[in-house]
Amino acid sequence: MAGRDSSIGGAERDSGDHAEEAARRASPWVERLARFGYAAKGSVYMVMGVLAALAAVGAGGKTTDQNGTFRVIEDAPFGREMLGLVAVGLFGYVLWRSVQAVADPDGDGTGLRGIAKRIGYAGSALLHAFFALTAASQALGQGDDWGSSSEEWTGWFLSLPLGWLIVAGVGAGIVGVGLYQIYEAYHAEFKKYLKLGTLGEKRHGWIEHGGRFGVAARGVVFVIAGGFLFLAALRSDEEEVRSLGGSLSALLEQPFFGYLLLGLVAVGLVAYGLLMFAVARYRRIAPEKAI
Repeated sequence: MAGRDSSIGGAERDSGDHAEEAARRASPWVERLARFGYAAKGSVYMVMGVLAALAAVGAGGKTTDQNGTFRVIEDAPFGREMLGLVAVGLFGYVLWRSVQAVADPDGDGTGLRGIAKRIGYAGSALLHAFFALTAASQALGQGDDWGSSSEEWTGWFLSLPLGWLIVAGVGAGIVGVGLYQIYEAYHAEFKKYLKLGTLGEKRHGWIEHGGRFGVAARGVVFVIAGGFLFLAALRSDEEEVRSLGGSLSALLEQPFFGYLLLGLVAVGLVAYGLLMFAVARYRRIAPEKAI
């Protein structure tokens, strides 16, 4: 019996060693894809912010969301090739978010806050998987009709018994995410994941203050989008739903200071995109710690 237990224990150790070795071999690829993913996400937000800024100053831009940004990239010279790179990057981002959700490489822990973060990572992975599939579909010349629009999904849920409660809950959740991002911006939560010790004070300050502004601007857009979704639930009207682009348009529609509000948020989205490039360069990414 003792011999059998010893053999079982040895097999378990061997299995653990193989898993650890596999993690070490895979981790460089996971890290590269994660960094490429952050850069791809940053590119999308920068284009979105620039378009909104041009709309704010009346220079021919427009307010749009991620899918609309993909169409703008597609229409540029070598647009499909660039969009293909964005799609690959977003798939890398999905992979990293999935690792964060399942294996906790950042050591967020199993407390209430850690679990909430990991649920958020899982939700982010699902959302960006949709964006990655949409970008890939457009890059391959298959159009941008992958999946249904937010209005169609909302209408389907509202048609269910008590479906408005689901929609209201999702809307409230998006508002909560936006408010948490504003909280993160105030406390510069992103800094604890970055390796900024080797940077000069000036560059460090640009990343911190620009990052705070960018995260706060993104949070404001999320709060607006979630508010419209919550309103759609209360009114049982899917036409009230607005994407990120629609939320930016809502800022533009405000009397007196609409252009100024949109301009500030647009600059903030560009700042968020630049922060993602900084994250791609300086974030601590150690997937091997997941094992």
